[in-house]
Amino acid sequence: MMFLVHWFYDVVASLTRLWQKEAKILFLGLDNAGKTVLLHMLKDEVDAVVYIVDAADGARFAESKAELDTLLSDDALVGVPFLVLGNKIDLPYAVPEHDIRRCLGLDGCTTGKGNINLAGSSIRPMEVFMCSVVRKMGYGEGFTWMSQYIK
Repeated sequence: MMFLVHWFYDVVASLTRLWQKEAKILFLGLDNAGKTVLLHMLKDEVDAVVYIVDAADGARFAESKAELDTLLSDDALVGVPFLVLGNKIDLPYAVPEHDIRRCLGLDGCTTGKGNINLAGSSIRPMEVFMCSVVRKMGYGEGFTWMSQYIK
């Protein structure tokens, strides 16, 4: 349990741009995806959502898509940036990013990984980044991307 708390603070501390902003970030995903402790810590107002998908558990992609669709249609989350992390890419049977996008129905729905100015538009910032939490890789780019959309 404390591992996740320390991991979260390490991630935030390593990302100067995100560290300098005040925001509450909600971590959501299916069980065993790596977010339970963080979910309980962040239960008030939400400035961004990090949705974690187990990229090595293809049998649960349909379930993950249904949950993500529910979140995306929630009126309380309209306009809230969504960072989708495809976790466990260190495992040999993890699927690539294009399969995560297809299985979650995100083809054509994401906004791009660069610095995309969406000010004044009704487009929800949403992007997929592949990562390995245990190898400490990939999620930093996702948090950096997300930081540009947190006010």
